[in-house]
Amino acid sequence: MSNYWDRQLRRRSLLKGAGIATAGVATMALAGCGGGDDDDAGGNGGLAGLAPTATPEAAKDPFAGATPGGEFRINYTGDPPTIDPNGNSSFLTKQMAAFVYSRLYKYKTGPGILRANVRPTGDLVESAESSPDGLKWTLKLRPGMKYHNVAPVNGRAVSTDDIKFSWAKLTDPKNTGSGTVRPVVDRLDVLDDKTIQFTLKTPNATFLDLLADANLLWILPTESDGKFDPAKTMIGSGPFIFDSYTPGVNFKMKKNPEWYEKGRPFFDSVTVSIIPEYANYLAQFLSGNLDQLAVNANDLVDVVRNQNISVNSYQGNGANWLWFDGTDPNAPYYKDERIRQAVSMSINRDELTELAYNIKKLEAAGLKPDKSWNNLIPVGWGRFWIDPKSSEFGENGKYFKYDPAEAKKLLSAAGYSDSNPLNVTYQYTANRYGKTFNDVAEASLGYINAVGIKTTTDVQDYASRYITQTFLGNFKGLAFGVERGYGEAGNYLVRLFTDNADNKVKVLDPTMMKYAADQAAELDDTRRVKIFHDAQRYQASKMYYIPVVVGAGQTWVCSHKTVQNAGDFFTAGYGMGTEQYPYMWLKKA
Repeated sequence: MSNYWDRQLRRRSLLKGAGIATAGVATMALAGCGGGDDDDAGGNGGLAGLAPTATPEAAKDPFAGATPGGEFRINYTGDPPTIDPNGNSSFLTKQMAAFVYSRLYKYKTGPGILRANVRPTGDLVESAESSPDGLKWTLKLRPGMKYHNVAPVNGRAVSTDDIKFSWAKLTDPKNTGSGTVRPVVDRLDVLDDKTIQFTLKTPNATFLDLLADANLLWILPTESDGKFDPAKTMIGSGPFIFDSYTPGVNFKMKKNPEWYEKGRPFFDSVTVSIIPEYANYLAQFLSGNLDQLAVNANDLVDVVRNQNISVNSYQGNGANWLWFDGTDPNAPYYKDERIRQAVSMSINRDELTELAYNIKKLEAAGLKPDKSWNNLIPVGWGRFWIDPKSSEFGENGKYFKYDPAEAKKLLSAAGYSDSNPLNVTYQYTANRYGKTFNDVAEASLGYINAVGIKTTTDVQDYASRYITQTFLGNFKGLAFGVERGYGEAGNYLVRLFTDNADNKVKVLDPTMMKYAADQAAELDDTRRVKIFHDAQRYQASKMYYIPVVVGAGQTWVCSHKTVQNAGDFFTAGYGMGTEQYPYMWLKKA
């Protein structure tokens, strides 16, 4: 490979510094609570004094004694707007796609690989070469790649025509992902039946991440254009074969016996039940009808007292914002940053962290849960994140502090008071992102009202309004929501601050656009990290996106002890169906 490509590989080497350790997968040694096998992950010392740390590189083969077979049962909180991966930007759609479809690249997971540091590895692609100037990338397909043996595709080989077809789908301006790839890629050429070449507009340090991003390029057969409807069925070349989807009930898949990773997946089938209410899916898990579940921190201590349940945790790298619409440049909150700063200073992030992640109860149980605040870059992104509470952050850290008196002063300076309040509609969706999200959304509203902003609440249907309109910035007023899952930190700058469908605030700030361009072109990791830190300091003064706490705390993933490798293959983004579940297996009684 060229020197350019070698430098990329060096930059992508896993960094295991102090700033990253809390971002990885952790295994708790609770009394009677193992880490995925019969033995407790941290011995049998119980709860006392155990702080989550990054999982060390496993000394044993994670597949030793693996027994194929069985049905793996999980849940989603709702139906996707469509199962067509090009049809919308919903996380539910993308998560379903990852079971069935392939990408050119995926993210490599495994024991010891921190969730924040997953890196691209070939999926459909066997090898890649870049030109010396980094502008041309030549990719060769993995031999023997075949679609599922389902009519009308009938197990035929994956071709470069399919990739050209799928690339055209992604780059169609109607596709919300097009704004991410079109500024980077000039064109795609098919060189022969096994080789494609991308020509970039400028060298880009994260190009392979674009190909691995589970929000973007899914490879569909050309037959999906007329011979079958991808909104009704799914035919891909991934690890699982689509079996059925019954809206409001479940999504079923069966093992693809001809997947290129021989012997994987281990499960014969996967069933994803549609259960919107947290109390209901927690009850289903405890009764043994679900095999794995992310448990709310408020229930964690009680749940893991069960001798047959193991728990693993990872530091969240999810983002959660309050943001004003940018549809009207004359709106006061669009023109005056003091209003956005006031909203940020009205939020008590420590209290919200307690509400969301049950800090005191977990500490009383002997744990040391992380209490860090998200920034524009979530805390789970390790070295890319800068702590807004630290002295290193500088003067603009004040806008993260809970200071309702100062928030009122800022609103007064912007022309608003108790007698002349700022009136806004506060909108969010309920029950799609879980109980923690609902609780924090409602509590945040209380803080905002307390400083004199008068709100009208609009709880929106997820499929018909929130994900198709509000999430994309097409609304009036103030919204509360979580950001889509990204596999590379640069997306927070590129997708949120450039001419991109993910730019919810519709602001094209030249300073933020320069940060976005500079980080994408910078190959030196130290200099690239500095760009991210500078961008977060600057964004804090503008508060285009007002960071809140959902996603900042640890996620506690509980599994019945029959589930093996439950905490060893966590990934970032939405690629679990390809990057996580094929490597898990069920221990037979």
